[in-house]
This record gives sequence, C-alpha cells and structure tokens, in this order.
Amino acid sequence: MNTHVKTESAPVSLAPIPFIDVASQRARLGSRIDEAVTRVLNHCRFVNGPEVTELESRLAAFAGAKHAISCSSGTDALAMILMAWGVKAGDAVFCPSFTFCATAEVVPWVGATPVFVDVLEDTFNIDPRSLEAAITVAKEKGLTPKVVIPVDLFGQPADLDAITAIAREHGLKILCDTAQGFGATWNGKRTGSFGDATATSFFPAKPLGCFGDGGAVFTEDDDLVPVLKSVREHGQGIDKYENVRIGMTGRLDTIQAAILLEKLSIFEDEIAARQRVAARYNEALKDVAIVPAVDPRATSIWAQYTIRLPQGVRDALGAALQKEGVPTAVYYRIPMHRQPAYEQFPAAGNGLPVSERLSGEVISLPMHAYLDEASQDRVVAAVRRALGK
Repeated sequence: MNTHVKTESAPVSLAPIPFIDVASQRARLGSRIDEAVTRVLNHCRFVNGPEVTELESRLAAFAGAKHAISCSSGTDALAMILMAWGVKAGDAVFCPSFTFCATAEVVPWVGATPVFVDVLEDTFNIDPRSLEAAITVAKEKGLTPKVVIPVDLFGQPADLDAITAIAREHGLKILCDTAQGFGATWNGKRTGSFGDATATSFFPAKPLGCFGDGGAVFTEDDDLVPVLKSVREHGQGIDKYENVRIGMTGRLDTIQAAILLEKLSIFEDEIAARQRVAARYNEALKDVAIVPAVDPRATSIWAQYTIRLPQGVRDALGAALQKEGVPTAVYYRIPMHRQPAYEQFPAAGNGLPVSERLSGEVISLPMHAYLDEASQDRVVAAVRRALGK
C-alpha cells in the first residue's frame, strides 16, 4: 500500500459533499413528513399517542421480533434493559473497547462494572476469545459475570453464534447494541431478533433516524415487556402515581414516532442503496486502503463506511479531502479502556491491542443512501489523489 499523502493538484473548488445527507431524504419524503407531524399537532396526543403504538408494531414486524418498546434514545434503551434485569453493584458487564461511550456509560449508572473486551480487526466487532479472557479477569476481581453487550459497529452484526455459545456457557445475558446496525442481518435474520434484548437508536445520523432523539428495545421475553414499560414511565405500577421500582422518563415523543413511520416505509430501499454505495467503494479503493470486510453470515447496514490506513496517514488524508470538499470522520480516536472516565475499569488482560491499533488507523468516508455515483466518484478520486494513486 502506498502511504504517501499529497495535497497538491486538487481540482477547482466544488460544493462540499454531505457526510450524511438527511436533506435529500427529507426532500424525497416531502409533504408526507409535514402531514404526519400535522396529524399529531391536530390530535394533541404528544406523549404515548397512537403513532407510538403503530410504530412499535411495525418495528417489531420489520425486525422479526416479538416485542418492540420505543424510548427516548439508544442510550436510554440500553439503560432500561439493565435496570429491568436488576443489574447492580458487583456485576460485570462486558463491552467492546472500540465503540461509542454510550455502550459502557450505562453500566456505572446501575452500579455495575464495565469490563472491556478487544475487537476483531476485520469486522471491528467484539472478539470472542477476548470475551473469554475478560470473563476470567472479572471473576478474578470478585465480580459476577452478568451481561455481554455486543455492538454492531459501523452497521455489521457481531459474531452472534460465538457470543451466544460463550454466554450460555457462563450464564450471561446478551444485550445486543444495534444502534449502528438496525436493518442488517445475521444468518438471514434482522438485528433486533437476537439475544435476550436489543437496543437501538434513532438519532438523526443513524440509517433509520428521527428528527431528534429516539430509540427502541426489542425482545422475545413477554415478562420483560411490562418491566421495561414501567422503567420507561418512572417505575410506575398500576398508574403513574404508584412507583414500584426506580425508573426514568424514557418515552419516545409522538411526533418522532410519526416521522419514523414515514421513514420506515422507505427503509428497505435505502438499505439496498447503501449496499450499492459500499460495493462501489470497496471495488474502487481496495488497492489503496484496507476496505471493510463483511462476515459471510452477515449483511451490513453501512451506518459508516470505514477504511483503514497505516498509522500516521489518516489525519493527512482527512485534511487533504477537506480541501476538496469531502468530509471525513474518525470513530474512535480513543478506545474506551483508555478514556479518562473509564480507565479505572478492568479489561481483558492483554492491553486490547486491536482496539488501540484501530483507533489510529480508521477513517470514515461519506455514506448514505443518496450518494449518487458522480459524487461518490469525486470522493474516490480525492482519496486516490491524496494517497498518491
């Protein structure tokens, strides 16, 4: 791989390319969004309105899950599940280190201890062998292994076959974090239909995003549903003035549910478009960068398109592309086990070298369902030019 980055001979300045193009999706849906919001404004049921119930039903059907419970964010979805399961002080919750902070953030909220696990360098997802090592570390520290949170990073499901086998052996619950992976598949089944429960996010930048914060929980467990709904509503019992547990305000606004219903109606088409964009990127860049690999058992939703470059190259590439109106992003410069707020928590015992290496190698290019071929060709040409190709 040629690692030389050059910035000279850039083309005439052009309008910036959107990194994530929410505006084009908004234009496609047009008056449908306006009409959906207006219906809510007219019926005035802004909390727990009929659109919320309809969305939950349609989300469950899309994911192939028995239950979907909407909520206020992907982070709150994770927290609600841990709270509903009664995870507490002395419990160990296993999280990949190469992820957004929300995955681990919720664990100290309930008094438990996050234990960080390394990832696989090809899929960026949790390494089953490192998970086994982290379980050993947790037990040595007197913690009770309780939950594993595999993350579907950048849109691809984690190795749910291997993780499920380990979880069964050690009595762990599986909380799938598909905030970046909702709409992808593993062995032909949609994310949201695996593990003991799944959390997802509808943050505007997600492949299925609302116009604010939002999230959902998926589960097959009938008994968990009323507990989750209670947690979501201040821990209420028979009504809102009886509190049977500690809870939160975790509801999804009706306006956001109405918007998501419209977006869900075109989601399948957008997934196919994202996969076409990713395939073109892979073909055009495979000789200049390490392009993302998808496990043959999986499909990716391509929440991000992330390439790998040798250490010390990606920042120069990002600067060169910025001059040509091509935005980039780096997820994540500091792995979780090195973050100041989390470095006191235990990790699998080898220093998590893959997470540390990836944090210096990865850079993400524009990726969305509305990236036309001309714009994508412009991105590819800029990357190749900057890398001396």
